[in-house]
Amino acid sequence: MKIEKKVWPEFFGAILAGKKTFELRLADFECKPNDILLLKEWDPKTKQYTGRKIEKKVAYSLKTKDIRFWPKKDIEKYGLQIISFA
Repeated sequence: MKIEKKVWPEFFGAILAGKKTFELRLADFECKPNDILLLKEWDPKTKQYTGRKIEKKVAYSLKTKDIRFWPKKDIEKYGLQIISFA
């Protein structure tokens, strides 16, 4: 399955450079090994896509509820997932 997600410029750049090989996301969608993440660079200042995108194959996905980057009610509802790239 192909899954499209927004990525802020600083994270997109790190992924493109090969420095960032994982993704931490709210687990409000299904993601499993061999799925493809289509990561589209999104500028939160302009609220527009930049036009840059990259595809990454999912190697592993772990869901958890122990990290607090998102509102507690959303974490309790969805949990979290950390996605590593192949």
